[in-house]
Amino acid sequence: MEMVEINHGDSPVILAFPHTGTHVPPDIWGRLNATGRELTDTDWHIHELYQGLLPGATSVRATFHRYCIDANRDPEGASLYPGQNTTGLIPLTDFDNRPLWLAGEEPDEADTQRRLTRFHQPYHRVLAAEIRRVRALHGVAVLYDCHSIRSVCPFLFDGKLPDFNIGTDNTKTCNPLMEQEVGAICAAAEGYTSVVNGRFRGGWTTRHYGQPASGVHAIQMELAQSTHLKSESLPFDYDVDKAVALGEVVRLILERIEGLAFELARKAG
Repeated sequence: MEMVEINHGDSPVILAFPHTGTHVPPDIWGRLNATGRELTDTDWHIHELYQGLLPGATSVRATFHRYCIDANRDPEGASLYPGQNTTGLIPLTDFDNRPLWLAGEEPDEADTQRRLTRFHQPYHRVLAAEIRRVRALHGVAVLYDCHSIRSVCPFLFDGKLPDFNIGTDNTKTCNPLMEQEVGAICAAAEGYTSVVNGRFRGGWTTRHYGQPASGVHAIQMELAQSTHLKSESLPFDYDVDKAVALGEVVRLILERIEGLAFELARKAG
């Protein structure tokens, strides 16, 4: 099975999906306990939600599950949020702090190095290549990192998460106007809540690639799963009606950042 799915587009916008994959090879599957095999911490159906919303957008999707290795974590293992609860490069627990691995089968440093080579590095080679290709086409590229998470997850955050969680590492990873425009669209969306650089400020992908001075802008969008699922628990069924309504807002966001990308390219040219 291919570890990365690619759709080559001609828009300046690249959609990245590091956490929608559910493939776990047999040698890793056999080491997961019953909790791990539920694959609960998947960004369920997010690639379906975004399908067709911005014709011409490139997409890069990891097909492997984050329990193999997390493609949105620093390959050196550094925490994204020092001092706060989070999961690591190869998660040992799920988002409820429940162990994922059979006793004695927890991944070690050798596992980490093998999985970096097997999963993490191929995903980022493809993503980096697409960023270079798109920037060569337009003089600018916008990486939009697509995520979702349960709206209530006490191990990671207090209370209920807003529906739209926009992350730019405190305006470091994209042009400030881009952050403002995305924030304004979300704030104006009737029936939804939003926050900019709240609990989720952008993962390693956003922080690593977002270099506005070099023409690469990056935004992470963490959607509360209550916005598009029937239930935030197994079997995590997709709610088509919710998704259609949500998709209209997401379409506005993607169209706006595409327009801003063309504006930035014209100004730079």
